[in-house]
Amino acid sequence: MHRRHFLKTTATSALAPLVASPLLTQNQQEKNPNVDTIRSRIKPITTDERTKRIERAKELMTRENIDALLIEGGVTMNYFTGINWGRSERLFAMILPRNGEPAYVAPKFEEGRAQEQVGTARLLTWEEDESPYDLIKQVLKDSSLLTATIGIEESTRSFVSENVGRTLASAKFVSGTPVTAGCRCVKSGHEIELMQIANDITAEVFKSALQTLREGMTEKEFASTISRLFSQFGVGGGALVLFGEASAYPHGLVKEHTLHENQIVLIDGGCSVEGYSSDITRTTVFGTPSDKMKKVWEIVRDAQSAALKAARPGVPAESIDAAARAVITDAGYGPDYKYFTHRLGHGIGLEGHEWYYLVRGNTRPERAGETHSNEPGIYIVGEFGIRLEDEMLIMEDAAKLLLPQAKSLEDIF
Repeated sequence: MHRRHFLKTTATSALAPLVASPLLTQNQQEKNPNVDTIRSRIKPITTDERTKRIERAKELMTRENIDALLIEGGVTMNYFTGINWGRSERLFAMILPRNGEPAYVAPKFEEGRAQEQVGTARLLTWEEDESPYDLIKQVLKDSSLLTATIGIEESTRSFVSENVGRTLASAKFVSGTPVTAGCRCVKSGHEIELMQIANDITAEVFKSALQTLREGMTEKEFASTISRLFSQFGVGGGALVLFGEASAYPHGLVKEHTLHENQIVLIDGGCSVEGYSSDITRTTVFGTPSDKMKKVWEIVRDAQSAALKAARPGVPAESIDAAARAVITDAGYGPDYKYFTHRLGHGIGLEGHEWYYLVRGNTRPERAGETHSNEPGIYIVGEFGIRLEDEMLIMEDAAKLLLPQAKSLEDIF
């Protein structure tokens, strides 16, 4: 699914005015004292947990009348099996029958690496001048599934789907999303804990990084500082950094901006812990805020609170977006997407952006255990933008944020 640009490219109390001392700037790479405490909480997903995920997938396959799933190497395969396999023009795939054990298809010259990861599972390999799709057909034939209904995992590339369709003309193909997203969108207690750790690390990094802001610093320099601070925790992470007028564009501009006194500072970033993502945005000011900055910030904070109050099991996803949008529109920054230019939120877990979305038109009821970003914003082109983003967990009868809400424009942690 779609990740923000910052995840693809990035190698205390009140914070006003945010002026870094020379000592903090010089020693910004000193080890955070909370590193070991936070890292001690990290526990990998177990084989037993993955087995239960496959069992759950089979239950959903039964409900959806899907006889087998086809899953390429990637995030969803990792979710079910723990296998880490990047995608290339050479297909590595798993076939998961509703009744039976998974089988795998891999390039012959990768057999050793593939066998190492699939263990005792059935593995079929193809030479460079052979077709992997014939092997998929063989797996399905051996299970009497040549005329069955096959679910295709949502991120499967078009050339794979097309070749499978040509090779298995007698089968019926449907979307595997009700099964794959159906499993992944509801998080276990362990998954939520890993996401909580990722959030806690992000908060620590952002707090430390804010102390290094200085007049004349570029967005790129500040983003590099944040990346280095994430590396102290042994995780991959980074941030989108926007100064001043650039903050009026949700994902920024190509032009590099430098920091000046009394400008808005927007930081949107996160990290990955055992594959589970955080995605946090805080907006503050370097120096003294204007009354308009403070007022707009408070409107956005109220919108985030309204969405949080509206979120609970059974409510349509679009109603949560509507709750936040109504606050912003009633405050004079409407209608619709005029200033709040994007949906309220996205699902989050093994991917920074995944199903399901908090957006108008999504009438799907929320379920306990689902996690979303809650990120309203107001963007005033030519002036500044304000966004507040936290990860939101749907609980049994309400919702909660994984981090405390920012208190004010000057006190964001």
